Amino acid sequence: MRTFANPVIPGCHPDPSVCRVGDDYYLACSSFEYFPAVPIFHSRDLVSWNQLGNVLDRPSQLTLSPGTPSSGGIYAPTLRHHDGRFWLITSNIPRGGTLLVSAEDPAGPWSEPVPLPDVTGIDPDLAWDDDGNCWCTTAGVDQRRIDPVSGAVLSRPKRIWSGSPGAQLPEAPHLYRIGDTWYLLIAEGGTARGHGISVARGPAPDGPFEACPANPILSHRSTDHPIQNTGHGDLVQAGDGSWWLVFLGVRPRGGTPGWHVLGRETFLAPVTWSDGWPVVGPVDSVMRAPDLTPAPVAAAPARDDFDAVALHPRWISIRSRRPEDVSLVERPGWLTLRARGGSLDDPSATFVGRRQEQHDVRVRALVDAGRGRGGLAVRLDEQHHYAVEVGGGEVCVRARIGPLAQRLASQPVSGPVVLCVETWASGPGMDHPRQEPDVVRLGFETPDGGFVALAELDGRYLSTEVAGGFTGRLIGCYAAEGVIQIDWYDYRFLSLDRLALADDLVDA
Repeated sequence: MRTFANPVIPGCHPDPSVCRVGDDYYLACSSFEYFPAVPIFHSRDLVSWNQLGNVLDRPSQLTLSPGTPSSGGIYAPTLRHHDGRFWLITSNIPRGGTLLVSAEDPAGPWSEPVPLPDVTGIDPDLAWDDDGNCWCTTAGVDQRRIDPVSGAVLSRPKRIWSGSPGAQLPEAPHLYRIGDTWYLLIAEGGTARGHGISVARGPAPDGPFEACPANPILSHRSTDHPIQNTGHGDLVQAGDGSWWLVFLGVRPRGGTPGWHVLGRETFLAPVTWSDGWPVVGPVDSVMRAPDLTPAPVAAAPARDDFDAVALHPRWISIRSRRPEDVSLVERPGWLTLRARGGSLDDPSATFVGRRQEQHDVRVRALVDAGRGRGGLAVRLDEQHHYAVEVGGGEVCVRARIGPLAQRLASQPVSGPVVLCVETWASGPGMDHPRQEPDVVRLGFETPDGGFVALAELDGRYLSTEVAGGFTGRLIGCYAAEGVIQIDWYDYRFLSLDRLALADDLVDA
């Protein structure tokens, strides 16, 4: 029996939307204040996913101003394939409104956005009926017919269902025609511990809808399950006829209330049908894989030597990435960063990072700060980040937690230096009710390869439960003053259990 490890796309990859074209599956996620935006993935077995690129990867498609708040920006896309073309609709919050792009190839290029100023509400969905009508359904749950080419709204908004009585925040609608019946899948209960998925069905895309008597069909609320906040999902039928659900969840750790630090991640679960209703199977960290031909994807290289002509799409920046601030050609073989903001507290900070995808990691980077000041940071938002910084002949650790900012221990250094961040998750048992989810160690390497830890900090302060919002940690490099240059960046997963699972996936 082949197995796979959940989540199938780890790290801050929430609000998944999936579609199938032949034997290929494509999936897109929210990206919030980061640019390039909307990561898009490809798979042939629903388990192994490879990032093709980012849908909104040009400034002409997306401009996120410094005034865009953390956890603002691009919310909850819906990805669909219709009439030989891929379509993606999303929201730019708080001021960008609803926008729609399309492409012949999901790897891009994607079109310039079509604005839909008359479509209000987040989490827009797209569905087509047999007459060619395009239905756009948004959180609430409201629905309109639209012209996806021009963005024109062709009907008045109609409230079609509000979810389970008393449940808050009906959102993330996805509308499907399955046989002769239309199904409306939504999330409700909020995206924290009360999150869940419910479903209704009706004879037409605009209803009337009857609720499933077993709602919510997925929720881990009020349980001690290690995967929590399960919700915001999308259905897909595999090529063998089986049904599957991609959805978001988190992996909290530590004491009470449990802190999740990686963000909301993409999970996979099987779906069966009973009396015409979808039934979501058990969700576990290790699951039986779909009966599809295995199509493993090579793991991302641990080390990036910045020798390519462009950054890999996994690298993202805060709100924008100006060519004059981020360069691979100014010093070939090095990543050059030019400071805009004076620190990571600044919404315009020059930062290039990648999502933290595992709890136990070691990240190292060789940094030349001879013309400036900057370093290696673990970032959640402007008010919650830890950094090990080099400049002016010394290395120091900085911590920002809400309104408090502190400069911690420092040591003198000379020349380029290898900066290092390690995160170590707490064990499965609790030593005390307030046990931290993990410990973050920050320091540098000596010329002989020894690690000097300048600080060990409690990881709970870089968690959603403390900071609020919708994102997870990024680990990357930043410039705070002048120019810094990075020769290489190395991201290593330290635990062996998930690596063993990955080996089982390939070999079984």
